[in-house]
Amino acid sequence: MGRSARTRLLSPAVAVLLLAGCSGGGQTAVGGGPDAAGVGDPLFPTLGNGGYDVRHYLLTLEYDPGSGRLAGTAEILARATRELDVFHLDLHRLSASEVTVDGAGARTGHDGDELAVRPAEPVAAGRLFRTVVRYAGAPSAITDADGSEEGWLRTPDGALAVGEPMGSMAWFPGNHHPSDKATYDLSVTVPEGLEAVSNGEPAGERTSGGRTTFGWRSKEPMASYLATLAIGRFEVGSSRTRSGVPVVTAVDEAVSESLSRRIPEALEWAEGLFGPYPFSSAGAIVVPDEAVGYALETQSRPVFPAGSFTPEILAHEIAHQWFGDSVTPSSWRDMWLNEGFATYAEWLWAEEFGSTPVGRSFDRAFADSGNWDFPPARPPSAARISDDPVYERGAMVLHRVRLAVGDEVFFRLLRGWAREHRHGNASTADFTAYAERVSARDLDGVWDVWLYGEGRPPGP
Repeated sequence: MGRSARTRLLSPAVAVLLLAGCSGGGQTAVGGGPDAAGVGDPLFPTLGNGGYDVRHYLLTLEYDPGSGRLAGTAEILARATRELDVFHLDLHRLSASEVTVDGAGARTGHDGDELAVRPAEPVAAGRLFRTVVRYAGAPSAITDADGSEEGWLRTPDGALAVGEPMGSMAWFPGNHHPSDKATYDLSVTVPEGLEAVSNGEPAGERTSGGRTTFGWRSKEPMASYLATLAIGRFEVGSSRTRSGVPVVTAVDEAVSESLSRRIPEALEWAEGLFGPYPFSSAGAIVVPDEAVGYALETQSRPVFPAGSFTPEILAHEIAHQWFGDSVTPSSWRDMWLNEGFATYAEWLWAEEFGSTPVGRSFDRAFADSGNWDFPPARPPSAARISDDPVYERGAMVLHRVRLAVGDEVFFRLLRGWAREHRHGNASTADFTAYAERVSARDLDGVWDVWLYGEGRPPGP
């Protein structure tokens, strides 16, 4: 997410489901049990669901911008990690009319953002199973405590779906925690004359009876908060980087597309620092400022409000494709692994293409008292995972590692980290152990002061 965006203040309570007559024992577990309404994230304990691992989402949607009504079918292929008498899906303010598990009707209960599903027969541990949910309603925005919004954002001619950290439940059911990544196929039907743009690669387009259906396919695993869908009047363009990566851009008709031409340049620059681009395609979605108040690193196709589509924010969101999208945090407490790395990429960009050495960016961040409110690896609450210490003090951590190990080892470390955890999840503990292994150095002095230390040290 772009630093200029906002401070996240969202930890809406998600009710622990009491599914009378549906769950095996009445009250469900929280914290990753077989029927858990939540995986036990330290900051969002009721987000996600226990007992299964999603492999693939097949989403078939139809949207009417006039009425704001969305009708959808979600086909979810998952593997049970335990025997499942009942399991949960996150779904916000949309109604499920029919649910089947492996073709047989399932009993359901919906309380708050939790859709509980009881299959006709228990799902055995280790088994692949297919859940189909037919649902509909008027998807809505999820309003954070600071007044900013995510989820399904209506626009004058369509909609924009953005999901960090939990907004994707506003438009499709699933396991909405970053630890459960999956591949996606999306088909969306909209009125003729509108475009529908999502992650990944185009997978067909057809028009009939005044409606156009667009297909999109994401072949690499993706956390659900990185899924996006933009519906509206866009100028859609395509190009390639010199390394052959297809680039798809969608720019709202009301917005200048001049900066979108810089995407191949930014990708080639990032590949030189972080290694091969991790996805099958790249690009951007650029919308008017009133559509959304922040940039977001939606996988392979970041979303930018026109006013924040600057070269520095472009570098930030492009860096996220390695750090956050391909290497996704294990929990929301590890958010600095996204934002600290992307902020450091901004510093590197400013040094190479501007007139600001990285050391000067570090000194400015050090002097900013707001960066010392809490340690970046220990955000005190869900309300503060996008505060300044996660971004700028997170970047300071990386610069202190660089000073400790030297440039050659540091940039080898960045490339190796992206390669070793490609398309996976990683924690802060994983990173600190990796940095010490690659550098063959004890870096406790960096971790104790800059990553976990309370308050500002006497000097940089």
